[in-house]
Order: sequence, then structure tokens, then C-alpha cells
Amino acid sequence: MKKHFLLIFFILILLSSLTFAQQKRTKIGVAGLTHGHVGWILNAKDRADLEIVGIAEPNKELAKRLTAQHGISMDLVFDSMEEMLEKAKPEAVTAFGNIYDHLAVVEVCAPRGIHVMVEKPLAVSLEHATKMKELAEQHKIHLITNYETTWYPSTFKASEILQNGEVGDLRKVVVRDGHRGPKKIGVSEEFLQWLTDPTLNGGGAIIDFGCYGANLVTWLQSGKRPRSVTAVTQQLQPENNPKVDDEATIILNYEDSQAIIQASWNWPIGRKDMEIYGLTGAIYADNPTDVRVLHAEGYSGFDESEYKLEYTNSPFEDPFTLFLAVINGNLVLDDYALPSLENNMIVVEILSAAVESAKTGKTVHLK
Repeated sequence: MKKHFLLIFFILILLSSLTFAQQKRTKIGVAGLTHGHVGWILNAKDRADLEIVGIAEPNKELAKRLTAQHGISMDLVFDSMEEMLEKAKPEAVTAFGNIYDHLAVVEVCAPRGIHVMVEKPLAVSLEHATKMKELAEQHKIHLITNYETTWYPSTFKASEILQNGEVGDLRKVVVRDGHRGPKKIGVSEEFLQWLTDPTLNGGGAIIDFGCYGANLVTWLQSGKRPRSVTAVTQQLQPENNPKVDDEATIILNYEDSQAIIQASWNWPIGRKDMEIYGLTGAIYADNPTDVRVLHAEGYSGFDESEYKLEYTNSPFEDPFTLFLAVINGNLVLDDYALPSLENNMIVVEILSAAVESAKTGKTVHLK
């Protein structure tokens, strides 16, 4: 009888713990509202696994507009990061301001043990990125970077096919990301103001869209750094982007392969796609859910197979599911995973070298 009672007692404790875990909502703070992707976190306010407890945004007009649009109380809005952290006490913060301010967010959050997720890229410069990494490691916080392409099923299918050896050894990667340009697609004035500022964004299309390719190629290369970086930029819309580039091509030279990153604010259509070439075949990730594989046959022939994919219920289904899984200890990121700090330090190194190369007209050899 006593054994049965103890068994029932431990079962009840276990069920209670599971129920608590299911009901626990991680307290999230939002740093800034000027990023055009901020609707992603504001739309998540009713999720069962997170709770927005504070927003730091000094622009009250912007804050009133967005909180009204998303049904969020202005009582959650604070003038500064420090005030928001002290009064709202979030467990983690998502940064949705300009890229230059990413360092300031980490400088305030890290000493308090608050985890941070920033929108891509990690930082505007290697100097900023290095300081952020040092703070994250010193205070033992998670610092991850969000890219839209991290949530594409096609991204992981393409990598799986490459890793399985279906197209042979990697020789070239071509990544294309772009659209008609921020002003032409109608981004908000607050977003446009810093997105086209060389200090607050670090550059134009070379940063805004070049970071995707640098992130994906670093992942496919398992964390290898390129030997050299060569970049060419142009300004084809001076009336819309007077201070920054809007067209960029970046070439990464590796020991046994090459990568070409095409970043544009001049394309008539929006696109995010990738081509991977091996010795015996090629992989085309055409969009988030479609992948084609071409296997070479003879001198010029090939056979083609297609994959129609669906978004799956995994930690990689959206940034907040992954962020919560990481900070709650339910997921350990692989080395050089797409959101990881290790990967994105290399991304910033590549982008910094690309900006230098474009300015000087010379290839930059990485140390």
C-alpha cells in the first residue's frame, strides 16, 4: 500500500511539473520598434510560450501607432532600455532597432544575464561584433542572430543533400537576395531612415542582403573562413539611396571552392534563393519550399529530381520558438549553426572585408 502511495505521489509531482512547464511563458523585452520586421514579435504577443513584458522605444508616436495596431498597451512602453529592464524584468530581449544599436543592447543586457536575439546581421563592424561576443561570453548569455532563410525548409534540404554526397564535393555556391529597394517597396519612414544610413546600417544592400549569403555559405562550409574577399558595389538609385550602395557582388575564395553573393536593391522581384554546385551535380533552392537536384549524366546531360517541402513543427520553424528552446536549455545549437554567434562573427568579418574591398577596389586577404 505504501509503495502504491509513493508511486502515485511521484506521478502527481511529475504531472504537475509538466503542466507548469507547458504553462510557463518566457518574459520577453523588445528593444526598439524601428525595424520593419518588428511586427513578427508584436504578432507573437498571444503565444502560449512567451509574454511581451516591456518595449523600449523613445519615439512615442511610433510606439502609439504600433501598439494600437497590434493591440498592446502603451503601459508596456518605456523611454530607455535601462528603464524597461529595471521595471519589466524580461528574461530575454529581442532587438528591433538599427544595427548600430545592437552593441548597446548587449552592453545593457549581458551584465544582467539577459539573453539577446538580434535581427540580421549581428553588428555593423567587426569591432562591434567582438565587443558583443566578449560580453556574451563573460556574462554567459546566449546571443543569436535571426535570418528569414533560417526558417526555410529548402535551406536544410539543400544542406542535407550536399552532406549526403549526392552532388559530390562542394565547388561553388551562388546566393541571391534582393528586391526593388526599401523606398520602392514602401518600408516605413523610421525603417528607411536608418536602413539607408551608412553608420546605422553599416552600408546598403551589401549589408542588408549580403549578410544572408555570408551566413549560409559559412554554414555550408562548416565554419571555414574564406581566404579572401572581393566586392564590387554600385549606386544605381542615387535619388532613393544617396548615402549607401544599392547593388553589390561579393566573391569569397576558399581553398577548394568559391562563393558568389549577389545582393541587390534593384531587382524587379523579391528573391532569396541559392545554388550549390558539386563535382557531380547541382542543387537549386528556388524558394522556401522548392528544391531541385540535377545529377550529371555524360558530357551535357542530366536527370532532375524535385522536392516540394512543407514547414515542419521543429525549433527551426520560427525565430522565437528557436530562441526560447535555446535559452530554456531545450536545444543546443550545432557548431556554426545559422543563428549561432560563431557563424555570425565570421559573417561580420566577411561583410567588413567586402565593404573595404568595394571602397579600395582591391581584394582583401583575411588574416
